[in-house]
Amino acid sequence: MTRSLTVAVLGAFLVACQGSTPAAATPSPIPSPRTTVTAAVLQQSETPKGLGACAGSGPIAGYLTKLRAADSALGLVMTLRWQQLQAKGADDAAISVYGDGGAACTSELGVTTTFKAVASFVAIFKDEGQAERAWASGVLGFVPPAPDQVAPGLVRGTTTGLGVSSWTYDRPTVRIACWRRSVFVALVVLTNLEVADFKTVTTTIDARLN
Repeated sequence: MTRSLTVAVLGAFLVACQGSTPAAATPSPIPSPRTTVTAAVLQQSETPKGLGACAGSGPIAGYLTKLRAADSALGLVMTLRWQQLQAKGADDAAISVYGDGGAACTSELGVTTTFKAVASFVAIFKDEGQAERAWASGVLGFVPPAPDQVAPGLVRGTTTGLGVSSWTYDRPTVRIACWRRSVFVALVVLTNLEVADFKTVTTTIDARLN
């Protein structure tokens, strides 16, 4: 092979190598951090007018402490219900309760008396499977209706607007929503408030469950 031919071949080889430089890999998108449970529950600025925050609203431990001091029997019941969720894999939870008087803050969720109140509860689990099983077995004593159960105001599944794993109960004196979204389970209970408030509260919380 002549010198000129060797140089030509080598030059072509170098050009080919330079032209075949692999493209830089596209970095994987960084997943959004999970919403904390205290940020997921209903906040004071989001409540219907005329309702004030109840003592203990926030992390579940503080709420249970305040509730046991106000009503030892109810506090024990709610503590046991939270422990049942922990046994199913719940890592953390928060609850916010807003009412128009003292009784609204210390009564059992969903009790239909004359006071107005809204309560929201959110728990986070290690994975979606645990959250699904916990939702199916009941959240703080609120158990999903059977798929074929029929009752006025009772809806289960996608018709609620909260996904397959959801149910709602909507009557004038009490409105309840319980659902599973991602690794979260959520519960909302309104007493003597309007259906528009119910829809606003559930939509607001659901949007934060990532």
